[in-house]
Amino acid sequence: MSSTLEFTLLIAAGSLLAGMLGSLTGLGGGVVIVPLLTLVFHVDIRYAIGASLVSVIATSSGAAAAYLKEGYSNMRVGMFLEVATTIGALCGAYLAARMPTAAIAIIFGIVLLYSAWMSIHPDADVSPGQTQDRIAGLLRLDGSYPTPEGMRAYHVRGVPLGFGLMYIAGVLSGLLGIGSGAVKVLAMDRAMHIPFKVSTTTSNFMIGVTAAASAGIYLHRGYIDPGLAMPVMLGVAAGALIGARILPGAKVRTLRIVFSVAIAAIAVQMIYKGIGGKI
Repeated sequence: MSSTLEFTLLIAAGSLLAGMLGSLTGLGGGVVIVPLLTLVFHVDIRYAIGASLVSVIATSSGAAAAYLKEGYSNMRVGMFLEVATTIGALCGAYLAARMPTAAIAIIFGIVLLYSAWMSIHPDADVSPGQTQDRIAGLLRLDGSYPTPEGMRAYHVRGVPLGFGLMYIAGVLSGLLGIGSGAVKVLAMDRAMHIPFKVSTTTSNFMIGVTAAASAGIYLHRGYIDPGLAMPVMLGVAAGALIGARILPGAKVRTLRIVFSVAIAAIAVQMIYKGIGGKI
């Protein structure tokens, strides 16, 4: 009994930190949860992904409410892009049951390394004076967000490219259980030229819907264990709320560094274990 309680508390504590990091960077927490459960606690990767998807839904619910109140999230962008990510998530969850766990781990690591590299080579935020994108104008995707100097308007660009990248993000979410926040943030930040803080907060709003689409398939296949998913979900949800309170005063450059260093370290471990067949 004591060992079970200790196991549960350790998972909850790790999930708290994962949720905080996920909330601050738009990752959704799953990017830390899956490696934590597989590498540290030796949980089968498919059960880890199932628990991660449940936690991603909790993270999205907790952080999205706080960010909407602060005025950061762009709801119209989120709802439009969610069409692509939901279709992708269903495709990814279908593939997950048909791939070896070692292959999933290696793909996980490669995606994270690419995300880390892209994060430390950011484009500058689009200035308010740039011309409006025609498609974004038709869909009314442009918006504004709070800064210390007041509200700052921005224009959304590269809508077709962003939509395509969101489908890929959805596939990765269903396959890897990470909420695909890393790809979503990079797609909005770089392809669509949405300010980084708006990208992270909109990503947090989107990942819950994406995760719910693929979580249903994992639940049907028996890969969601309530005893594992519950402490993960509670820890991540609490961490997400803490992260949401920290974000308004955080520096974007600091967020990028934390994001890239953390996931690069995790990526190397996942690839190493996957190649060695230890997952």
